[in-house]
Amino acid sequence: MAKSDAPAASTADRDQIVRLVFGTMAAQTLRAAVRLRVVERIGNTPRTAADVAAEAGTEQQPMTRLLRALTSLGLLNEPTPGAYSVTGAGALLHRQHVGSVASFVRVFTEPAVVRAWEHLDGSIRTGRPAFDTVFGTDFFSHLGQSPELSAEFNAAMSQAVSETAAALPHAYDFSRFTTVTDVGGGDATLLAGVLTAHPHLTGVVFDTAEGLAQAPSTLERHGLKERCSLIAGDFFTSVPEGSGLYLMKSVLHDWTDDQAVTILGHCRDALPPDGLLLVVEPVLPEVADTHTGTGIADDAVTYLSDLNMLVNLGGRERTRQDFQDLCRRAGLVLTSSTPLADAEPFSLLEARPG
Repeated sequence: MAKSDAPAASTADRDQIVRLVFGTMAAQTLRAAVRLRVVERIGNTPRTAADVAAEAGTEQQPMTRLLRALTSLGLLNEPTPGAYSVTGAGALLHRQHVGSVASFVRVFTEPAVVRAWEHLDGSIRTGRPAFDTVFGTDFFSHLGQSPELSAEFNAAMSQAVSETAAALPHAYDFSRFTTVTDVGGGDATLLAGVLTAHPHLTGVVFDTAEGLAQAPSTLERHGLKERCSLIAGDFFTSVPEGSGLYLMKSVLHDWTDDQAVTILGHCRDALPPDGLLLVVEPVLPEVADTHTGTGIADDAVTYLSDLNMLVNLGGRERTRQDFQDLCRRAGLVLTSSTPLADAEPFSLLEARPG
């Protein structure tokens, strides 16, 4: 479109661009709030900026500016001048809150995650993750070299899976199975939800040793140590046999198509003839919808996740047709794809041996 032919920009159009650009700054504001434990320091009753600053060991004026910004983002209230209380959304930044996303915030604002995004255009040119070039190794190897970051990542994944762990047990008929294996199941949060809701089941969580590091405490907390075992291994080599149902959440999107086919193929090898595989992932529509409001739409989060997979891991989010093609290449037949109620944007994909 020639410059002279372009329609005049409206104020709303300009405002939308500005809000999107400031999204990076908003994310780092949340990171500062979590690192300084702002929500924990405020607690259940309004507190002054001076009190919060004194506890956090910061200067008062900068803390006031942070609290004002958090208020503008809907995470705090200022019921009286200079005093702040926590909103429902802000409470989720508390590490001890039942629905906490504090680790999720820390990981997705962590330099190890954010820095490669500076080279998004390079990843789009090459189709390869920028992370490997920036850090000299792949993302998961980098995690393995940093036990503290690995533990925070595991906690973030646990927080990210909590809605699915609550929704999945009631969204699928588990009655015909006796044992389920969660491939790449991390700290066992998802499988704990399934086993708790279905007492007849026993389970296996299969992941790397680093991925399973926090799983024993999850099983103990849910009283499932006798009903669930942990197996460390590499799903690029094999998947343990012995279950009628295999479950995999947010695994395939980490990897390229060829790698995903390898993982699915090993699941296929482990499945009995009448076994099933459940894959829980976002499913992109065949045509992207245009967002006409301001800020970031819910659907846009999945597309941004898709770019994050490209930049940091080399994986991708996929359409139903994409999943169908992967399954076919791995000797599986995709039999259904159903949005997972109460756990958007995830869908439940069922596959059987081909």
